[in-house]
Amino acid sequence: MDGKPSVVTPERFAGGMTFDQYVAYVGSPENLRREGSQGAPRRDFSGFLRGAYEAARLNEAQVAALRWLASQANGPARLLVISEEWSSDCRRDVPTLARVAEAASLEMRIFTRDGQRFSRSNRPTLAEAPDSNADLMAEFLNEKNGQTWQSIPVAVFYTRDLGYLYHYTEYPAIYDKDRLVGRIRSARAGEAKEETPRRAEQEFQELQRSPFFRIWACAAVDEIISALYERLALGSLT
Repeated sequence: MDGKPSVVTPERFAGGMTFDQYVAYVGSPENLRREGSQGAPRRDFSGFLRGAYEAARLNEAQVAALRWLASQANGPARLLVISEEWSSDCRRDVPTLARVAEAASLEMRIFTRDGQRFSRSNRPTLAEAPDSNADLMAEFLNEKNGQTWQSIPVAVFYTRDLGYLYHYTEYPAIYDKDRLVGRIRSARAGEAKEETPRRAEQEFQELQRSPFFRIWACAAVDEIISALYERLALGSLT
């Protein structure tokens, strides 16, 4: 992202939502009228997000490291997040990102990805969704397995002057989501075709309520801290 033109100007950044504003928006009629994942109806996850934030805690080493990073010349000062509450990864990480911002005294702003309709594009543009943040999402597309994805959450760390430092996408490396969720969603021996999605949804919800989702949220913080330290210590990321 270094040296490339960005749509993230001070004015655009300031137009994002604080965490409290985002949580309120999630439960608003305006948000609930928007299409959810794959066009499904939205659910009010505002209570879940508030509860997740209250439960989220950083450990002493994480807080000390974040404060040290923020105290450095050209250290992180602003955090831009792209989120949609229908995403389990966003529900897991965005409340914890709010705690990261608090610990490091970062100015945090949250942007939704989509407009009124769920975006299915591999390379979104404002031409196809003028009421969305497609231009912002287009700067941080996730390329994996030979394809391009609008993976969220995206957490972008900037200096005070909006100099790009690093961005985190979707889930930490320790969470092998494609394999784990792929196993959950695959048909089991003797299982009727119509039973598979019901059973898979139940299992995935159980995983989200398990201690492992909290472990992965903590891993995301460690991954972010390590990347920011590498960026400041070495001047670049591998």
